[in-house]
Amino acid sequence: MTKNPCTHCTEPSGSSLSQTPADDRLHIAIIGSGGAAMAAALKAVERGARVTLIERGIIGGTCVNIGCVPSKIFIRAAHIAHLRKRSPFDDGISVSKPHIDRSALLVQQQLRVDELRHAKYESILQGNAAITVLLGSARFNDSGSLTVCLNDGDEREVVFDRCLIATGASAALPPITGLKETPFWTSTEALVSETIPPRLAVIGSSAVALELAQAYARLGSKVTVLARNTLFYRDDPAIGQAISAAFRSEGVTMLEHTQSIQVQYAHDEFVLTTASGELRADKLLVATGRAHNTAGLNLPAAGISTNAQGAIEINQAMRTNVPNIFAAGDCTNQPQYVYVAAAAGTRAAINMTSGNAKLDLTTMPAVVFTEPQVATVGLNEAQAQLAGLHVECQTLSLDRVPRALVNFETQGFIKLVAELGTGRLLGAQAVAAEAGELIQSAALAIPLRAWCRE
Repeated sequence: MTKNPCTHCTEPSGSSLSQTPADDRLHIAIIGSGGAAMAAALKAVERGARVTLIERGIIGGTCVNIGCVPSKIFIRAAHIAHLRKRSPFDDGISVSKPHIDRSALLVQQQLRVDELRHAKYESILQGNAAITVLLGSARFNDSGSLTVCLNDGDEREVVFDRCLIATGASAALPPITGLKETPFWTSTEALVSETIPPRLAVIGSSAVALELAQAYARLGSKVTVLARNTLFYRDDPAIGQAISAAFRSEGVTMLEHTQSIQVQYAHDEFVLTTASGELRADKLLVATGRAHNTAGLNLPAAGISTNAQGAIEINQAMRTNVPNIFAAGDCTNQPQYVYVAAAAGTRAAINMTSGNAKLDLTTMPAVVFTEPQVATVGLNEAQAQLAGLHVECQTLSLDRVPRALVNFETQGFIKLVAELGTGRLLGAQAVAAEAGELIQSAALAIPLRAWCRE
């Protein structure tokens, strides 16, 4: 593993990093270097602690390297390609089939990833003397120390006062016969492919699956999506119906209530067996969720509890069942969003340094960057009823919204869920071109106990 240029190990090889008479500041060990870890490290240092940050891979974690940043660049490039060959104004503006140079797009994408990683992570760590970075894999010895197997082959013991686990998550694989023996893609491989496959099969209906499915279709792939259930089956049914219709209008084949029983690969071709027949594709993207990165940490040695899925269980203060050990981000039972991870990391640092901060996720907005976008916040109608609330709902179709009409972007809707009688806003769901922007108004209104009135 190549050492990251921001790494600075100031202790002799094989030594123990712990408090010494020369430095009696609170010592916090942080495992990971993504959004939660960085937010925690900076806040902890600001509050007078010193930090040892441990990263087994590349500095920056998922979001900047293989998640949010490259995926949004890829989606945006696909959006531009789509507009050049198809828009509501084609009668008056001539269209042309764009030439897609994927290699050039990939260079541009990676340059921006590298630039942001250096600006937001590497240079900050490099310039902060209170943070020591170790590149290697950490495992708990007990509730007060770690052993770090450095990537250069050495070992280091890290003794800490407090510890934050922020190890993130990675792609989870469904139990499909033959899948592991094939060269399938996860989102990581899909985002760095130098070619656009003629035929792409996508297993999954997660946000990642749908964002990448639409982007590849817009860049020239013939895409087929296999969804075990309906799209967005945990949300209001109208959301899945709207997105499914939008995808079909762009030529994406949607196979809902469809599972692959077996996957085979031969002669540069994937063959997926389903209950209704075979599907053939040049590439296969599997995006069925994320698994918590906790297996290699030796959590039992520290007495740390996880749930059945391997997620570290934490409370609103980001504290585990072990008093001096905290966790944040995708490795926990929190929602897997980078803004949740960063907020949790900051609060964990406050709490590790004698503060008292909690994270309330009851009005957390969520956005899926398909086109149209999907955005939700608070309770949907079914969730509110399940909670025993009596509700009234109002749905506004976009073909009744002047701005959507003048933009010729009338696919979708906005739905508000309110308490019956009082009109207190409980939740909102939107499928619209800029749903991620408009949902912020609802996210602010709900905690203010705003009322919905005509």
